[in-house]
Amino acid sequence: MPYRFKNLTIYWLGHDAFRIVGEGAVLYIDPYQIQLGEPKADIVLITHEHFDHCDPPSIQRLKKPSTIVVAPKIARQCVGKVVTDIVEVTPGETKSIENIQVTTYPAYNINKYRDIARGVVFHPKQDGRVAYLIKWGDVSIFHAGDSDFIPEFRDIKTDVALVPVSGVYVMTPSEAAEFVNTIEPKVAIPMHYGAIVGSRREAEEFKRLVKPGIEVVILEREI
Repeated sequence: MPYRFKNLTIYWLGHDAFRIVGEGAVLYIDPYQIQLGEPKADIVLITHEHFDHCDPPSIQRLKKPSTIVVAPKIARQCVGKVVTDIVEVTPGETKSIENIQVTTYPAYNINKYRDIARGVVFHPKQDGRVAYLIKWGDVSIFHAGDSDFIPEFRDIKTDVALVPVSGVYVMTPSEAAEFVNTIEPKVAIPMHYGAIVGSRREAEEFKRLVKPGIEVVILEREI
């Protein structure tokens, strides 16, 4: 079942993918392995270029002639396989798209290493991957992308936080709970589990660690 917050309905499509439906628009974030392609997208937000976040066949199924696709420069080649007109963003920008305001934040790792001896970090900051703060009417939703709890996230104010919890290339359940407990959204929804890495166990552990007063909603994946 989806989650309804005020006038927006939030559907989890597995992994980091969401469909958010509000008055006058359908927005997708990081659509991945989408089979049906309905409802069509008015806006698609892509956080970065990795295959489980930028999936050209899914974008192709969802797009219509008027669809607006927003992506960082690092994802341009991926998105460009199916879309020629891309709204390119870098961390720290705010853009108004239709009746929605989108602000980008950096998304990167600070303690997830590919090679500890060499100190090579997954999702380095300089690559320009993004997270999105979406303001839609009187509701704000933050999608953290593939990131750790980084300094830039500490001052985020949002009603709903979509938070990765698997610990593989992203926050662990305890790191995700620390993030949510710091920014205190009204609602937190775990993601980045159940498809490639992680399981519902991480989502449940995250929920256990979030302090009282913040609603944690573990969504069932939409077919």
